[in-house]
Amino acid sequence: MAGVERAAQECQRQDRPAQAAGNVRSACGSRQVSLIWINRDLAELAARWIAAKENADWLDFNNGAPPSPLAIRVMSQLDAHCIRLFTPDGEDAPIGLVALSDIHPRFRSARLWYVLGDKRYAGGGHTKRSVAELLRMGFQDLGLESVNAWVVESNAPSIAILRANGFRRIGAQRRCHFLDGTPHDRLLFDLLATEFGSRNDE
Repeated sequence: MAGVERAAQECQRQDRPAQAAGNVRSACGSRQVSLIWINRDLAELAARWIAAKENADWLDFNNGAPPSPLAIRVMSQLDAHCIRLFTPDGEDAPIGLVALSDIHPRFRSARLWYVLGDKRYAGGGHTKRSVAELLRMGFQDLGLESVNAWVVESNAPSIAILRANGFRRIGAQRRCHFLDGTPHDRLLFDLLATEFGSRNDE
């Protein structure tokens, strides 16, 4: 993240998209999911969500320091990241973000992470459906072969989102994530393109 902050000074007047896919609306059953680009105003909103303690506790940015709005804008313009905000069904105001980071073209891999910024929508399935749409973009549009994710062992809602999207647990990093001074394990998950495709064919 420190390198992103430095690069921000070179890109602060740019709003160019770097990824192949832009705003997306897709049907999930009778509901719809919208993924939208991050502009200057939305970057400030995303930065506030990430910095909020109820979200920051579960994330790992720059050794504990959340990214600035400018850093988020720069991240969204780099090929190593595919970051989108998502909206609730049939509305325009974003309520959270989903992201693929550490996108590696040679190894066709990436790391998934996500934040529900507006907790009033917790339990509605919005993050789950947005993750599914971002995974579709990653596997189909970006040509990824494997997506991985980690979740703190006590974060049951996040684990449920991964499992609902077909992720499998592959291991753990033990006692590496501290919450209020107490060490916790990070559970490791991954999903292959073939598994995602077969799941959506069912």
